[in-house]
Amino acid sequence: MQQSLTELFRAVRRASRELVMLDDAAVNNLLLDLAAEIPLVSASILEANRRDLDRMDPANPMYDRLLLSESRLEAIAGDIRSVAALPSPLGLVLEQRRLPNGLELTKATVPIGVIGIIYEARPNVTFDVFALCLKSGNATVLKGGSDAHESNTAIVQCIKTVLERHSLNPDTIVLLPSEREAAGEMLNAVDYIDMIIPRGSQKLIDFVRMNARVPVIETGAGIVHTYIDQAADTAMAADIVFNAKTRRPSVCNALDTLIIHAARLDDLPAIVAPLEKKMVIIYADEAAYAKLLGSYPETLLEKALPEHYGTEFLSLRLSVKTVASLEEALDHIAAHSSRHSEAIVTGDPAAKEKFLKRVDAAAVYANTSTAFTDGAQFGLGAEIGISTQKLHARGPMALRELTSYKWIIEGEGQTRPL
Repeated sequence: MQQSLTELFRAVRRASRELVMLDDAAVNNLLLDLAAEIPLVSASILEANRRDLDRMDPANPMYDRLLLSESRLEAIAGDIRSVAALPSPLGLVLEQRRLPNGLELTKATVPIGVIGIIYEARPNVTFDVFALCLKSGNATVLKGGSDAHESNTAIVQCIKTVLERHSLNPDTIVLLPSEREAAGEMLNAVDYIDMIIPRGSQKLIDFVRMNARVPVIETGAGIVHTYIDQAADTAMAADIVFNAKTRRPSVCNALDTLIIHAARLDDLPAIVAPLEKKMVIIYADEAAYAKLLGSYPETLLEKALPEHYGTEFLSLRLSVKTVASLEEALDHIAAHSSRHSEAIVTGDPAAKEKFLKRVDAAAVYANTSTAFTDGAQFGLGAEIGISTQKLHARGPMALRELTSYKWIIEGEGQTRPL
């Protein structure tokens, strides 16, 4: 396998060198053509997706992420059109000056080169990644999981068909075999891949970080908290908690732990009451459990254990933590957060300011749902992932985050003194 994968890596590296000469109009025309192609081949994509779904238990939290439908494919096509409509992130002049010796210096954005994505049961990522990488001038190496291999194969075939129609190198995107060995080769392809982005569980992200020789951007794992402050509006808190927990519980911006000030425990039953209709299981600490007992269904209420904090549930489960102060809430978040998305609900400007400044996360919210941590919601088009680290990029990674820069120096024969 190693020899054949090396040949694939070489091919995608060659394709990346060709992309730098592609103008933005050609990129946009291709993306619009791809968006138009999706409904034409949706039957074959959905059939491939059905074969993947047949192998997965519907109770698995990953099932919803794996699932494609006509409406989801329409939304994906819409995201691709949105990416096509965005300004090109390439060739932007970040800095420009003339030195005393006459040299003209320009610092401008350029593609990273070849971006590798290793991901689990998320076939929508295949389309999103290609659109963003092509728009930013990057070639793509994909390593999906076996759970979604049929879906990914059908999607990549759709993309390659459009690439060939536009006389572009089909090796601009490469899907690796689903076997685990391919991941190991990808993580060590330092001569061919410039950056790897893992998308999936904390286990996958940890595996990539610990085994990769290629530079890695960590994305995806979201252990998300919302703190209900002493000065919170009860109705607002209930709406925010319900949306953040139940809109799509299997995604990384979904709420995992509700933190509540002890002075607001009497309002806790009203805040979590809407969760009952979605059958959300609550793991409550002693104080919260006592307050919810008799008001929230006992079949959905359990006493919290230590492992219920710092857990990304990816399902209709929620832990509740009672604190005596904002400072204690901040300490709990610092101890358990994955630095993805954190929120406060409060009417106190001082508490809001302290929370927004003190919380160390890629996205920090006041009086709104963490469900908005999303590239499209931020006006960035489809995203490639949510970076939870601080180097190179943080938060939703879209077009600008998929570029680097280089210095261009133009002269008229100048030489440096000996």
